[in-house]
Amino acid sequence: MAKRDYYEVLEVAKTASADDIKKAYRKKAIQYHPDKNPGDKVAEEKFKEAAEAYEVLSDPDKKARYDRFGHQGVGGAAGNGGGGFSGQGMNMDDIFEHFGDIFGDAFGFGGGSRQRGRQVNRGSNIRIKVKLTLEEIATGVTKKIKINKNISCDACHGTGAKSGKATTCSTCHGQGTVTQITQTFLGRMQTSSPCPACGGTGSIITDKCTKCYGDGVVRGEELLELKIPAGVGEGMQLNVAGKGNMGARGGVPGDLYIVIEEQEHEHFMRDNENIYFNLNVNFADAALGTEVEIPTLTGKAKIKIPAGTQSGKVFKLKGKGLPSMQGYRHGDQFVTVYVYTPQNLSKEEKQLLEKIRTSPNFQPGADSAKGNSFFNRMKDMFE
Repeated sequence: MAKRDYYEVLEVAKTASADDIKKAYRKKAIQYHPDKNPGDKVAEEKFKEAAEAYEVLSDPDKKARYDRFGHQGVGGAAGNGGGGFSGQGMNMDDIFEHFGDIFGDAFGFGGGSRQRGRQVNRGSNIRIKVKLTLEEIATGVTKKIKINKNISCDACHGTGAKSGKATTCSTCHGQGTVTQITQTFLGRMQTSSPCPACGGTGSIITDKCTKCYGDGVVRGEELLELKIPAGVGEGMQLNVAGKGNMGARGGVPGDLYIVIEEQEHEHFMRDNENIYFNLNVNFADAALGTEVEIPTLTGKAKIKIPAGTQSGKVFKLKGKGLPSMQGYRHGDQFVTVYVYTPQNLSKEEKQLLEKIRTSPNFQPGADSAKGNSFFNRMKDMFE
């Protein structure tokens, strides 16, 4: 099913302030919170949907990319991964871990949304650059890339323990948190904090794995197929959730960020979805007219050069540019004609030109100056 617009999910306008977005998310999160809707799968999905929308709209960089490119610009565009947070990857515990403090005291003491329980280690993110040609950007491409990163230790199955099993912490009894009750002038206050004995993991390793030395992760390689959508641009960042470094001791992986690097093209210059090509023609072809073959992003194309074409004349090949990421428009290719002036003439060539040098048709006049004006060239581009 297609994703809903994030502004629609939170019921805010695109001009909403950061504070308004936060208030809107808090309202939605409390409305659909699992503690208020036990066993309600529809409410749970709406809770996740609101968290996903807030995660993007509360981040200025992600919000800017979303406003420009939609869902394609902020995650999931590169494939790999299932549904959930950021388009992929995060579960309910991750949402509480990231945004639990937004609920204030709506669900108890300490500002949390619920008892978080054991701490889950999250791996760090990885950022890589991927070079693309304009031809690849025009159609979209699948890239196979080998990435060095932290992967789960196969010797201990990521637990960090030699036996493959960690011992339950005797201090928190595997809960990962300890509770304290303090008597204050306002009455008894109950607070929870990570267990100091196990660091919040709920388990203690007594026999460390000899391969990962108790970390649960080792360096390794993973071959990924990255699906890059058509229409991406220089500096754009795509997110593949769950493909970063693996978290220690049975943790969850971070994300992989793909930064697009656009290679310089031999023939074309790019401006958003439009591309530009300079065509050199000789004086005879410009004067008499001709048909020439030029390159495009999808192969070759023929264009007619009418007799009397002036240097600077612009022709437009509709739809021969790049697609937008949203897919609702397609750019054009603009061809600017430049009349080539030879520098090394033979004796015979000079004699021929001398014969026509003073001919009336070879004298620049008002018509030729008008036809080559800046405003007329601009007009050509939009015809």
